[in-house]
Amino acid sequence: MRNMSFRQLEILRSVIKCKTTISAAKELGLSQPTVSNAIKNMEAQVGFALFERVNSRLYPTQEANIISAESEAIFALHSSLDVRIRDLQQTRAGVLNILSTPPLGYSLIPPTLRRFLRKRTKVRVSFEVRQFEHVIDSVEKNVVDLGFVLGLPIMPSLSSEVLSIQDMVCVFQPGHPLTCKSVIRPGDLQAHSLVGLEQNSRLGALVRNSFELEGFRYDSAVEVRHGSTACVLAESGIGVAVVDPLSALASNRSALEVRPFEPSTPVAASVIWTTSRPLSRLAQEFMKEVKSVLANGGPTADLQQRMVRT
Repeated sequence: MRNMSFRQLEILRSVIKCKTTISAAKELGLSQPTVSNAIKNMEAQVGFALFERVNSRLYPTQEANIISAESEAIFALHSSLDVRIRDLQQTRAGVLNILSTPPLGYSLIPPTLRRFLRKRTKVRVSFEVRQFEHVIDSVEKNVVDLGFVLGLPIMPSLSSEVLSIQDMVCVFQPGHPLTCKSVIRPGDLQAHSLVGLEQNSRLGALVRNSFELEGFRYDSAVEVRHGSTACVLAESGIGVAVVDPLSALASNRSALEVRPFEPSTPVAASVIWTTSRPLSRLAQEFMKEVKSVLANGGPTADLQQRMVRT
């Protein structure tokens, strides 16, 4: 004897509920003969009667009621699966793993997550801020779905998309002698203590090249790894720093003076994912949300208002 199919159980359940094959057929969107034949086939399959006919109505036998009761768990599971599938179709459920370097992790990602999760209450997100090398390694090893970095080199193991390109900026303590300048150049910094980014880092190398283009050496009194650290030191009066605009923003120090830095030193913000597997629909939707945040001014809109030009 083969097991009863889900469709057979569905018909049995409907006939018990409706008491006639005509009503059950309407409920299921089937013809009445199809329902009647299904009942006959089920009875032949199990080897006992499932219904008794009394005055044109069908009454389930005790065996039919037992089968129906036992099948309720199956229908509950099926209903739950349907809801889950709909949630997945509409990216309202699932798990998303994200890593970011500090500049993007403390500026762009938070407002994006807020918007993304507002309409996706069943989505679970794992988000951490790590150093560049850790983000790259985790994406390559499929530990995370998406990584967000600045200054990405070309890597065959990674797919990437540039989200924005912005110029480095100069930051310093309010009241600093440079406050009167609307644009800062390397020559302007020679008389002042400099908080520099590590010269062997990607952003440190960019700034060093800009200094060399102007004929100056990139000599710093203090060297740090992250732009956010440079902002902390600049605010405390230790020196002037040239950092990426997202670090200046992420420092959340509204009193910190910010000026454009020239020559133009662009740095790209990118999202990365592994080439070894396709992006999940949830990851694709998060990327769309990131682009939407940037298209609406992004986190640097406030920073642009703080920069002074004459």
